[in-house]
Amino acid sequence: MSITPGRIIGVAVGAIAILGIGVYGPAMLLGPLPAVSVTVAEGAASAPSGADTATVTLPAEGASAMAVLGDDGAATTLAVGGDTETVPIGAAVKLVTVLATLDSLPLPPDGGGPDITIGPEDYTDYLRYAAEDARTLPVLPGEKWTERDVVRAVLLASSNNHADTLVRWAFGGVEPYVEAANTWLAENGFTATRVADATGLSGDNVGTAEELTRLAALALADPGIAGLFGLDGTTSAVAGERNVPDAVAHLGDAGVRALTRGYTDEAGVGFVYTTTVPALPDQPPYRLVGAMTLMPDWDTLDAAVVAAVESSAQSATPGEVITAGTPYASVEAAWGDRADLIASVSRTDASWGGSVAEASVTVEPFTTASSGSDVGRISVPTAAGEVGSPLELAGAIRDPGPI
Repeated sequence: MSITPGRIIGVAVGAIAILGIGVYGPAMLLGPLPAVSVTVAEGAASAPSGADTATVTLPAEGASAMAVLGDDGAATTLAVGGDTETVPIGAAVKLVTVLATLDSLPLPPDGGGPDITIGPEDYTDYLRYAAEDARTLPVLPGEKWTERDVVRAVLLASSNNHADTLVRWAFGGVEPYVEAANTWLAENGFTATRVADATGLSGDNVGTAEELTRLAALALADPGIAGLFGLDGTTSAVAGERNVPDAVAHLGDAGVRALTRGYTDEAGVGFVYTTTVPALPDQPPYRLVGAMTLMPDWDTLDAAVVAAVESSAQSATPGEVITAGTPYASVEAAWGDRADLIASVSRTDASWGGSVAEASVTVEPFTTASSGSDVGRISVPTAAGEVGSPLELAGAIRDPGPI
């Protein structure tokens, strides 16, 4: 039998039909549909709407920083001013002295903790610092101070002799302490801060104002330390505790709680402090921490701190970060169906000068869904924590059907 052109065409058409029915049909009708593609809208997060865009005001003199504490206690920088490089930090070193010590020898929740006996070297330190007109608290050989009282003397009285006594008791000496403290700093992510003694009197104690706010945040995250400064909402007194003057207290009438303050020739006037500013309605206030060093005099420092606190309160003006009904992304199916993803709820946060970090949009893979389905989430990092909203489909993504 001869093979004619018509027969060839017929066989080819038949083969294609068989393949279409037997292979293509089951593959298309029974195989999984491809997931939709997601496109994030440009400018998904912007400055909070309706918010005051005042920024935190910090001085051009010296080196300074302001940060807000998030729900996890971590400090998020709001602003830096002046010198941003590594500079002498003076008495702020005492925060490292206490934090590095309490990392391995924490204060007990109740009572004064173990006794620390004042030895001849401790008494000699007291006499030497007193002769140098550095801050001290009197001690006598053989006296017993509780760990809590020594820590109180270091922080509240900024006592240099007690700083040495604390690290001598905890680390066996100042030199072993310096090595251990610098290791502790590195392990906790401090890349600029380095200590040369326990007191802050050496000009080789250096850091940045921004890292000083992080040290302050770590101090306030410790309930024992926060209690010493009266920031735990309860009385910090313990029966039998020694009379330790609060020599670092400063600008209390401006709503400021000083954490450290002092002066050295190398670091100038230095101040680490905390304050609060109003937050959203029915929410606790924001806790801020600030640091200033290399300031020329106390008058300049005082004016700068007041300006920083007042401007921070203005910067905390709330505004909408996420607005319900706004499309923050869109999805499109391979067969042409398309729908916007809109926020289902509004979220409000402080403006902090109008800056908001870039939004993050996540969408669970899906092929079809009805209008109004929650299929994703938009999250916006803010200084005080993350705010977010579910994303819902503004229209349906339907099955394409057999055709």
